[in-house]
Amino acid sequence: MRQGRQGGKVDKEEEQRTIKTHEDLVIYQKAFDAAMTIFKLSKQFPSEEKYSLTDQIRRSSRSVAANFAQAWRKRRYKASFIAKLNDCESEAAETQVWIKFAVKCDYISTEQGRELYSIYNQILSGLVKMINHPENWLIG
Repeated sequence: MRQGRQGGKVDKEEEQRTIKTHEDLVIYQKAFDAAMTIFKLSKQFPSEEKYSLTDQIRRSSRSVAANFAQAWRKRRYKASFIAKLNDCESEAAETQVWIKFAVKCDYISTEQGRELYSIYNQILSGLVKMINHPENWLIG
């Protein structure tokens, strides 16, 4: 693994390309793609869940990607950057709870739930690494 900005390590997936925007980061791509998968799957949820589980799982999953974009733009300020990443982390964990509800209510299959849950574990792992080592990402 090579050294990134300010001597921090760069993930292997990231080191092979230049990062220009938050959209270039695998963690954002995973969050966005997972939110879109959840949106597609949730179209099949029962109508009585429209303002409950459907709304909550869509909101929290989209919030992970949206908050990450905001965090990326706050890299000049360590505390603000970490705070936004913490928001991402909590929204990702909330999404995992909604995924479990969707499985238990038989709205998605166990396999779909496991796959989504695993993706959010990967997202959470990346977020925690960024939170623990913000100096690798800060600018200015």
